Amino acid sequence: MAHAYTPGLKVTTGTTIRKERRLPLNGEILVQLGEHVKAETVVAKAELPGNVQLVNVANHLSITPQDIHSYMLKQQGEHIAKDEIIASTKGIFGLFKSQSRAPTDGIIESISEITGQIAIREKPIPVEINAYVDGKVVEILSAEGVVVETYATFIQGIFGIGGEVIGELTIAVQGPDDILTANLIDQKFSDKIIVGGSKVTSDALKKAVSSGLKGIIVGGIDDSDVRDFLGYELGVAITGSERLGITLIITEGFGRIRMANQTFELLKQRAGLKTSINGATQIRAGVVRPEIVIPLEKPTSVEAIDEKISYMDIGTSVRIIREPYFGKLGWVTDLPVELQSLETEAKVRVLEVELEDGQKVILPRANVEIIEV
Repeated sequence: MAHAYTPGLKVTTGTTIRKERRLPLNGEILVQLGEHVKAETVVAKAELPGNVQLVNVANHLSITPQDIHSYMLKQQGEHIAKDEIIASTKGIFGLFKSQSRAPTDGIIESISEITGQIAIREKPIPVEINAYVDGKVVEILSAEGVVVETYATFIQGIFGIGGEVIGELTIAVQGPDDILTANLIDQKFSDKIIVGGSKVTSDALKKAVSSGLKGIIVGGIDDSDVRDFLGYELGVAITGSERLGITLIITEGFGRIRMANQTFELLKQRAGLKTSINGATQIRAGVVRPEIVIPLEKPTSVEAIDEKISYMDIGTSVRIIREPYFGKLGWVTDLPVELQSLETEAKVRVLEVELEDGQKVILPRANVEIIEV
């Protein structure tokens, strides 16, 4: 029987996963190998060099650049405070002095006799990374970070906005068909991650932010609501760096799309548990998917699971990831071996998919992804 390899979208009841927590530069590791950590635990920290500000002392004092050292009150390597006088002329009888003041706290990094400028390095910027998930430290990455292992329910979405957040999982709708509207959101969901049904509106997103929610997981969203919430048109760049006060995970696609029953029921079973989500998404090369991680007590018989190659076969559940059937679910009914011509005249391998409404469609194999359950 024919089969094919394709990327998979995971909806996993329980699996052992590893999360690499890495600093942007070398720093200090704050945990030990084998230590059990909470998601909120800071596992490593570092200090980014502060910004540099240039001060044109020669211009302030109306002197030539090569004479700058004669007028400096502070020297290279000295700490200075904002508005502190760093250079001054003697004036006439002590009056009518010209002065140059520091625009910020920092350290004088250099004094130039060529330009007449000094460079002030601002205070270092602290950077900390947390564990992101409850788990165990299984590897120390030198001075760069750690690897945290956890046994968890793991679900990948199709699109997301916002970065990593941690909160209690709560169901906000009755079923996977329901629309998550603003009237369903209030202060009782503060600091929580809520699950909607087939769609979330921009008004609901805005109310969620004002109500202090951490995140929303829902089946679909209109692209116009994404644009309204973001305040700009979303391009093809990776998402996840937005600072909107909430993280959004879309599990199915754009428009009103019923959340897959298996996904909704699994989330419903996990209601009340601490959950970590990340909306970072990149659709093109180097695919990054939004994710939902719900740590569980690990059964003693379960071993760590490595990534497996995903194969399609007749009956495999798939999601279509390109128009005109974007976001629709179905299962494979045929995998022809022969190449077939598309409207573009390109010849590709295709497959036949039966959609949930019974319609059968022929698609390029690259237009679908496996739903790994």
